[in-house]
Amino acid sequence: MVDFHKRILFSDEAHFWLNGYVNKQNCRIWSEANPQVYVETPLHPEKLTVWCALCAGGIIGPYFKNDEGHNVTVNGDQYRATITNFFIPELNNHDVQELWFQQDGTTCHTARATIDLLKDTFGDHLISRFGPVNWPPRSCDLTPLDYFLWDYVKSLVYVDKPQTLDHLEDNIRRVISDIRPQMLEKVIENWTSRLD
Repeated sequence: MVDFHKRILFSDEAHFWLNGYVNKQNCRIWSEANPQVYVETPLHPEKLTVWCALCAGGIIGPYFKNDEGHNVTVNGDQYRATITNFFIPELNNHDVQELWFQQDGTTCHTARATIDLLKDTFGDHLISRFGPVNWPPRSCDLTPLDYFLWDYVKSLVYVDKPQTLDHLEDNIRRVISDIRPQMLEKVIENWTSRLD
């Protein structure tokens, strides 16, 4: 199928902490003397959970998962609400018969009711654990949102040090809306090279 990779809608969530925390497990300080450096962080910092779908033609989202200003843990019901109330209505601007939908194997994504909902929308054009086409586990190197979008957005949204969740949300919306189709086309072309 010509340009199959341009017809895939890749999807994922990410957390954006108000305090600017980015998981830096691989960040190390090399020094001959112990620098006695520590980073103080609150036990439960405020955060936004953001969902997007990305393809060569653009980004659907961001969609912010919260309940009356409170962040929520994403479960099957919450994820299906995102798909039903936000994502499916957005698909009215696209030819769904031509699109494939990809999601990772997170439990809330692969609950039977969720897979059934996605099959009703995409038929056999579903790439997911327990879907018609399996998505490999632990494959963030194959998901454009993981290897591009979230890091790119996080590199820009904290520049002005947002102090409120509303400010952080505005920054996320602005950065995502500023991403040009030419950049996404390059990201998706890069995806094909990762398959080799």
